[in-house]
Amino acid sequence: MTQTNDVIAYQGHEGAYSHLACCRVHPELRAHACESFVEAMFMVERGDARLAMIPLENSTAGRVEEIYRLMPKTQLHIIGEHFEPVNHCLLALPGTKLEALRTIASHPQALAQCDGNIKKLGLQPIAALDTAGAAHELAESRQPGHAAIASSLAAELYELEILNPNFQDISGNTTRFMILARESRMPAFEEGQHYITTLMFRVRNIPAALYKALGGFATNGVNMVKLESYMASDTMQVSSFHLDVEGHPHQAAMQHALQELNFFASEVRIMGTYKAHPFRKPG
Repeated sequence: MTQTNDVIAYQGHEGAYSHLACCRVHPELRAHACESFVEAMFMVERGDARLAMIPLENSTAGRVEEIYRLMPKTQLHIIGEHFEPVNHCLLALPGTKLEALRTIASHPQALAQCDGNIKKLGLQPIAALDTAGAAHELAESRQPGHAAIASSLAAELYELEILNPNFQDISGNTTRFMILARESRMPAFEEGQHYITTLMFRVRNIPAALYKALGGFATNGVNMVKLESYMASDTMQVSSFHLDVEGHPHQAAMQHALQELNFFASEVRIMGTYKAHPFRKPG
């Protein structure tokens, strides 16, 4: 594959929620579907894609644990974040009536998030590998009485009819994506701008190491908004941490906090500093 500068890679079928996020954030780039997160991320590392749109966590399903294990194996940088509302659409072949539906397919999480409405219609759920894949299969099979749960983009791509644009039982389901690039794009610090800095590190093997490593953020008034731990080795004896804080490395408080982190932790790596997404603003 030749090097290109107009591709943004994502994992999943065309019409997946990751594809939708790519179109919303970078409509000027060509979205490229990959079979795995590894493929999407290493496309960027090889220079075959400019960016990758990777889901990190979901408000209902929790974190995407695989990403925490993959990130240390790359040299990629986080240059932005995006919060995408997940609106599950009930899709069917054009002209299909609700009362004619008998079965419905989608990813198990999507089926679970729409379980109440599925039961109200008396449909038999069928698990699929992903939402967009279920929509694609419906469009290919043309099976009467069959439906799928997927995005509005999937409906458009596969020429399916949206019978219900908000089929989920509870609104508010949101996925946080991170946007990855080969080079760091730390924005210049501006007063009044809200920034997020993402770090990965390991703690030294001494008592209260994590408490001491994070203490600098508290004493310097730097707010921690996310802390995740995961086992980074096959021995299950070394814990690594993913940390999101509100701040920019050019702020004095952040510099003091990072000094303490570096003293008590090892392999500290700033994954990226980027402007906070408007979703984080209260109200």
